[in-house]
Amino acid sequence: MKQVAQNYKSGELAVLDVPAPGCQPGGVLVRSLYSLISTGTELMKVGEAKLSLVGKAKARPDQVKKVLDTVAQQGLKSTYQKVMNKLDSYTPLGYSLCGVVVEVGAGAEEFSVGQLVAAAGSEFALHAEYNWVPINLCVPVPDGVPAEQAAFSTVGAIAMQGVRQAEVQLGETAVVIGLGLVGQLCVRLLVAAGVRVFGIDTVEDRCRMAEKAGALACSSPDEAGVASLERSLLEASNGLGADHILLAAGGTSNGPVETAARLARDRARVVDIGKTKLDLPWNAYYDKELDVRFSRSYGPGRYDDRYELQGIDYPAGYVRWTERRNLECFVDLIAREQIDIQSLIAGTFPIADATDAYAKLSSGSLPGVGFLFEYPEVATDEAAVTTSPTSGAAASGIATKRREPAGGPTSGAARLGFIGAGNYASSMLLPHLQTNDNATLARVATNKSLSAANAQKKFGFEQISTDANEVLTDDSLDAIFVVTRHSSHADLTCKALETGKAVFVEKPLALTYDEVDQIVATVEATGNDRLMVGFNRRFSPLLTDLKTRFGDPGGNYSLRYLVNAGKLDPSSWYLDQGKEGSRFAGEGGHFIDTLAWWLDSTPTEVYAVPGPDHGDVVITLRFANGSVGSINYVAGGNTRFPKETLDITGGGRNARLDNFASASVWTGRKPSTKKARGTDKGQRAELEAFVQAVKNGTKMPISFDSLIATTRATIAVDRSMASGAPEKV
Repeated sequence: MKQVAQNYKSGELAVLDVPAPGCQPGGVLVRSLYSLISTGTELMKVGEAKLSLVGKAKARPDQVKKVLDTVAQQGLKSTYQKVMNKLDSYTPLGYSLCGVVVEVGAGAEEFSVGQLVAAAGSEFALHAEYNWVPINLCVPVPDGVPAEQAAFSTVGAIAMQGVRQAEVQLGETAVVIGLGLVGQLCVRLLVAAGVRVFGIDTVEDRCRMAEKAGALACSSPDEAGVASLERSLLEASNGLGADHILLAAGGTSNGPVETAARLARDRARVVDIGKTKLDLPWNAYYDKELDVRFSRSYGPGRYDDRYELQGIDYPAGYVRWTERRNLECFVDLIAREQIDIQSLIAGTFPIADATDAYAKLSSGSLPGVGFLFEYPEVATDEAAVTTSPTSGAAASGIATKRREPAGGPTSGAARLGFIGAGNYASSMLLPHLQTNDNATLARVATNKSLSAANAQKKFGFEQISTDANEVLTDDSLDAIFVVTRHSSHADLTCKALETGKAVFVEKPLALTYDEVDQIVATVEATGNDRLMVGFNRRFSPLLTDLKTRFGDPGGNYSLRYLVNAGKLDPSSWYLDQGKEGSRFAGEGGHFIDTLAWWLDSTPTEVYAVPGPDHGDVVITLRFANGSVGSINYVAGGNTRFPKETLDITGGGRNARLDNFASASVWTGRKPSTKKARGTDKGQRAELEAFVQAVKNGTKMPISFDSLIATTRATIAVDRSMASGAPEKV
């Protein structure tokens, strides 16, 4: 299918041929008819992408701080790889469309194939021929509403949320500052609500457009224009001024907020909808005691994954207007002809001409505010996208053909298939495999179309898809990598093992004992134990050298691992503990495996207590050889403090690993210290060992029993915290 994308590093805009997304549970697959170009948000993003790296940094100082914190914890090279991987990727554009449902996922049966719908979301209503849309971001379009008008629904919901935040009442007055697309929709909604509306914009044609839509008067933001508007406003409000000011402007000028204070009545409401400078003049806002409010996107539910992705609605008795109900209200207003959208449509472009359209819009050569992409018609028998009932890179229930385990050497380079290619895989795994002469990147499947396209562009995959089944059923592959979200690891690992191929799965291998038992049963049933989990620390050159220098003085050891994990971003999917497991369940296997590897022993007992911050845990582990280890996994530390510190004591010796930057051994009077040039946590060596084992048909780098023991011990941590007692492994 065709999809519009932009490379944020170079600024390149392109219309790409990418695989269509699969239809997942909880949503519908939609064939686009029209998608709206957001002349504010999208053109700002397009312009930002064309800036230099310094310019991008100035535009996003919040991201610069995150990068500096990451450098302090993970080193310059690792951070650079992650940042460049994100920047040098195609990102989607678009968030408002109208289309036809071509497939209905489980749990979305309120929709039907052939139904006309309006869809929203910067990850779901993209400028693409097909989109998968979750149910709370999709609404039916009433009969009689033209598809090109319904495509305005998301931006209409943004304007509607701004109006709702103002809490307007019949007969009041409002000034809309900024008469672009959102501002024009605000004018129409306010007029429909019985509010007397005034407007301000730098473009005269926009002022006249707003007046035709019902605004009483509009002017330019210069002194003469504002003075003229002020006179009209005072006359209409009996000398009071505006009850509401809606800021729908963008840019770096402080003029809009200063003008708002001038035109507002005493204790008026000022609602910020756009992205404008908000250096509030204190005296002016204090003297009138102005109520400044923000309007967040399409309404309540935005940025809440439980609402948007899991389909959990808010009860109307508590939250009357959610983002979905705002969408429904907007298309209903169009259907009842209470709001005019047709007059906003200034142009329609074929999706194939998207790059030219953006160039013309960016240059300002096209008058108007409403522009659409139109998608080619599809014959009825071609309308549905052929996908498996549970398609998608992380889908479950995939039927696989069971094969005898391979185990023998390959005839050439090992052919690898990837299920998932997110940021970790793209920055820490695939760059090493791309340069490995013994590996061929043959096929990749991802949930999102652009993720697959990015993986192919960067790493040269031969085939790309959004269907994991295409990887699992590819008989040409020698090994399958599972690099998806945690909740899908165990199921996909079993399916991959059933194909007889070698399997590499990122940690965690499993989230529950039942999942561990399922994997063990699969290995017993198939005879295929060629499994590797991404426990990379034991392969770090600095750490392996430290173990060699420490030697074996005999006796048992005491080990302490401090992990300064830091706070998670509030939007991180790691916080979805009910689905993806606890934070430690996702990452803790690294540290338990490292202790077990150093001791050459398996954990037998785990005792864990929670720490003061959410996600903190202090763990004591007993090992079969009598040694003891502790792991302090904490989130409340300083972001510039090193992430990982490992101390080993025993036999009259001590050793310390400082965040994979330096390693010291104390065997005499003075320590012997080695420093690394960069932060190497072992991914390259780990992958080389795995590929070599696949190519030569030799044993996996970590034994199956060790993988299972570490996974069981990791799961036991949460169980011990819940029971308050030690857990046997």
